[in-house]
Order: sequence, then structure tokens, then C-alpha cells
Amino acid sequence: MWVYEKKLQFPVQIEHPDPSFAKIVITQIGGPDGELSASMRYLNQRYAMPYDRVKAMLTDIGTEELAHLEMVSAIVYQLTRNLSVDEIKKAGFDAYYVDHTTGIWPQAASGAPFTSTYFQSKGDPITDLMEDMAADGAALYDQH
Repeated sequence: MWVYEKKLQFPVQIEHPDPSFAKIVITQIGGPDGELSASMRYLNQRYAMPYDRVKAMLTDIGTEELAHLEMVSAIVYQLTRNLSVDEIKKAGFDAYYVDHTTGIWPQAASGAPFTSTYFQSKGDPITDLMEDMAADGAALYDQH
């Protein structure tokens, strides 16, 4: 199925923790346009795809999204490691910290936990591919 090399394709090396920035970046893990939504979207839609080449493409894209999830999780972890209590409170990271310490929990920047309502899998190839394009368009728009 997959070969996992047990290393990040692009290593993350953050020298200075920044919990304020982590509060924003975390939405790329579990927010509506985050990597968890993207990976689940493609990996679930592939089952109903009637065309093998498109099914393979959805599998490839979903797998790539999982790699992005791993990199963004490493970023959030490194932004929040070794924090003092004062740094946690000053950044407003205390509510997250109480529940998860420096564990990675999929949520949006607003604090809303990840939900499968962030992605769609209807079983209709045209509907699913249109949803994919809309979601990727939203993710690209969010970056600008």
C-alpha cells in the first residue's frame, strides 16, 4: 500500500517557540481547509470512483496531504515545545494547553475541533471532483 520512510520530506527546524503563531498554524491541521480534511476527502472519495486512473490519482493526492499533515504537525509541536507557564498564558495558549499540553490536537484556529463535516464524499464522481476543486480553491485563496 504505502512505503513510509519515517522522516519528513522537508525537515522542520524551528529554533524559537511561538505559541501565538501556533494558534494560527494549527488550523492547517484540523481546520475546514486543513490537511486532515484534505487527506480524508481524497482517500474516502477514491472508493466510489469508477475510473482506475482517477482512483489512483485521488489516492496519491490523499497520501500527499497526509505528508503535509505530518509537516504542519511538526511545525505546531516545535512552536509550542518547552514553553513556560507565562509564555503559555501570554499567548492565549492556556485553554489548548490545559486539554492537550503540547500534544497535537486537530482543531481550527478558533478552537473548534476537527469535524468530518469539513469534507464531502457523495459517491458521485462529478460531485466529488467538483467538491475537490472547490476545497483546493478555498485553500489556495486562504494562502493569499
